[in-house]
Amino acid sequence: MMGSPTEFRPALPPEGNSLGRLSLRTQFTAVIFLLAFLPNLGVTLMSPVGLTLLNLLWMLLVGLLSAFMGYFLSGALLQPVSRLEAEVKRGDFGEAHPDDPSEVRSLRSAFTGLLGRLSTEQARRNAFMATLVHDLKTPLIATGHLTRALTTLPLPDAERREVGQHIQAETTRLLALVQQMSDAHRFERDEINLHLMPTDLRAMLDDVARRLGARAETAGKTLTVQGSGHAPTDASVLERAVTNLVENALRYARTTVDLRVDPRGISVIDDGPGLNLPLDELAQPFSAQPAMIAGQQYTAGTAGLGLFITKRIAEAHGGELTYRRASQSLLKSSTGTGTPLFFPPDAASPALPAATPESVTILTITLPEVTP
Repeated sequence: MMGSPTEFRPALPPEGNSLGRLSLRTQFTAVIFLLAFLPNLGVTLMSPVGLTLLNLLWMLLVGLLSAFMGYFLSGALLQPVSRLEAEVKRGDFGEAHPDDPSEVRSLRSAFTGLLGRLSTEQARRNAFMATLVHDLKTPLIATGHLTRALTTLPLPDAERREVGQHIQAETTRLLALVQQMSDAHRFERDEINLHLMPTDLRAMLDDVARRLGARAETAGKTLTVQGSGHAPTDASVLERAVTNLVENALRYARTTVDLRVDPRGISVIDDGPGLNLPLDELAQPFSAQPAMIAGQQYTAGTAGLGLFITKRIAEAHGGELTYRRASQSLLKSSTGTGTPLFFPPDAASPALPAATPESVTILTITLPEVTP
């Protein structure tokens, strides 16, 4: 049997004590008035003289004084709250005042944090729109021009195939960007559901190397895989994170990219210039600021998507994404030994000059349970 359609009912005010609908100042005034007036009323009623005109006039005076005192004291007690309300309406509240009680200080801090989060969300929303306008529009325009040429110009077969390949490349770029934006939005909302299974990490890296081998060969760079190990992971999700790191490494490496498994996790090593910003600052979704990486300008919104996705995947597996610079001599000394890429600070410091040819970039996805 089908139920009747749900009827729309307007929201009703919450039931309860009607005093809760009064302002705090009114309630404070009433409490102070009663505390000051009731004892005097009790003393007067118990007086052996009884109720006389003088007593009634006295009680009226006491009542007026109690009401005035309640109104004055309630205003003084609520003055920090009233001041905070006015500052919130103006949007210029900041540091606490010396006479603010602890509750008002906590409320002020909460408002400041809320406005900070709202400001960050607004900046990310603006960056997201900038990405839609710029990074998505560019391949769409290019695809439109190529499609028009393909359908309207009398091109030879060889040129038609070349135009078709360019259209496919632009479409692939567009889909990859859309996928990154979708993943970043989903991972930012903590929606990462993992299905952990025993995973051969070396086999995973071999698969990534095979898929990206042609790109490395075209760029004239060497892509190698070393080490072995197993760990409980969601292989498809972790492979996406590794692919992000390898694609970045191929983009910036001078000659070589090395994928490596060791007891600490999975490392992607390249001889490129490294990051010119701290990892935590760069790996932010939809950052409102453009970034310069290895001399290449990235628009607001897309610079850190790949690193952010990788970082969140590493954290979902119980690990983290780390970045360091190390000398090539230390790297070569540990090659093939299974020694984890974890050097003392003086040997692998992010403060090393990024452009020195003697150093390499190491981005590591640490995993909690790597076994041989």
